[in-house]
Amino acid sequence: MLNQIVSHIPVWVWPLLLALLWLGLSQSVTRNVTLRRITIMPLVMTSLSLLGTVGAFGASSGVLAVWLVGAAVSATLVLQQPLSDQTRYDSWTQRFTLPGSWVPLLLILGIFVTKFAVGAATGLQPGLRGNTEFSLGVAAVYGAFSGVFLARSGRLWRLAHGAEGGHRYIVTP
Repeated sequence: MLNQIVSHIPVWVWPLLLALLWLGLSQSVTRNVTLRRITIMPLVMTSLSLLGTVGAFGASSGVLAVWLVGAAVSATLVLQQPLSDQTRYDSWTQRFTLPGSWVPLLLILGIFVTKFAVGAATGLQPGLRGNTEFSLGVAAVYGAFSGVFLARSGRLWRLAHGAEGGHRYIVTP
């Protein structure tokens, strides 16, 4: 069965996986980034998550509602977590100094593996597309990944706008 799955993987998937691995690994080291940059990746990954959900199960209100609930729950949990003490925002240059983290790589791989697994499962058992428990479970997982991505970016937006306990984080000239 594994042979059958691997033989049907489109060639473009491998370069995509390498690019995603590079993107995730690049965030494992301390880096300086703009607000724009910390916004783009969560929006792109959220779009891929939502497209993966809709592509596999359609845009039914139930599936979309579960995706949204998954995103809201995980975002709420992440927004309550403090930023690392090493996170800095320089209001003069409008750049963040972010400590390295493996979380983005794990989230990227989580979405990739989920999309891959759903594609393989529905390819082998097309009836899963109409299975309510399966579709809602996958929608919740996709939504949870998206919520984490968005909330991680949201915490940095709060920092940049002085709402993240503005004390030790904001650097002015």
